[in-house]
Amino acid sequence: MGFFTKTATLAAASCLAATLMLTTAHAADKEINIGWTAWSDAEAVTKLAKKVLEDRMGYKVEMTMADIGIQYQGIATGKLDAMLMSWQPLTHKPYLDKVRQDVVDLGPMYTRAKLGWVVPSYIPESELKSIEDLKKPEVKQKLGSKIQGIDPGAGLMQASEKAMKDYGLTDYQLISASDAAMLSGVERAERRKDWIVATAWSPHWMFAKSELRYLDDPKGSLGGLESVNKLVRKGFYQEQPEAYEFLGRMVLPLADVEAIMFEAQNSSYEKAVDNYIAKNPDRIEYWVTGQMKTAG
Repeated sequence: MGFFTKTATLAAASCLAATLMLTTAHAADKEINIGWTAWSDAEAVTKLAKKVLEDRMGYKVEMTMADIGIQYQGIATGKLDAMLMSWQPLTHKPYLDKVRQDVVDLGPMYTRAKLGWVVPSYIPESELKSIEDLKKPEVKQKLGSKIQGIDPGAGLMQASEKAMKDYGLTDYQLISASDAAMLSGVERAERRKDWIVATAWSPHWMFAKSELRYLDDPKGSLGGLESVNKLVRKGFYQEQPEAYEFLGRMVLPLADVEAIMFEAQNSSYEKAVDNYIAKNPDRIEYWVTGQMKTAG
């Protein structure tokens, strides 16, 4: 009996080891690497996707911070699985054109996004209403011939450089900085009631905190309304069909994105995401399962 007991024990141990190996392999198969940039909207939607994928769908999600151009290359080469911030059709066109045949577009995360240059509302519209007005000598003097920008790899900065050429703003300097540095510059100017022009985009929580307005762009150099889309690498559907379908269904109203961003400024993105999930169970359920709650 001892022999048979020992054999059975070894067999059970082997089965357990095999099961653990399969479980580990399955867990490893459910790993996703999502690229993101340190922009408020990117942080909001990427952390929201990560939370749902991990808590509801059993994935392990790594967030890889990188310049936007590197993210496009990462998706095209398969080093990244997804990115959720592809601004189309104008803002990221130079990046997307290079890799369009090597990525899969899952459609909008949200729509009605916008790029532009903003000024504090205390600056009189009679003096500065349009980008054309920046050529006025008195306006240029009050601004110190400077336009406050964001990180140099952003599509907004490329569009801003184009705008400077289109409007003949040869005497101006477009200052590269982080998103945080741009926001600090706006806040400092507001405290002193100084004049400032800053690159900006919607959605952004800065519009809830500060009274700002976009300058008119009659030449359309900075583009019109944009769609912010989700891209994944080729082969992602075959390897991660559940995550692929989830991302395809993940669509947010612009107002919801702004609400998450604004709440995060007073707490954290993690807490804002948790609150959003708690307040929107039907939407989250649809993203995860594809099933919509029927009335009654």
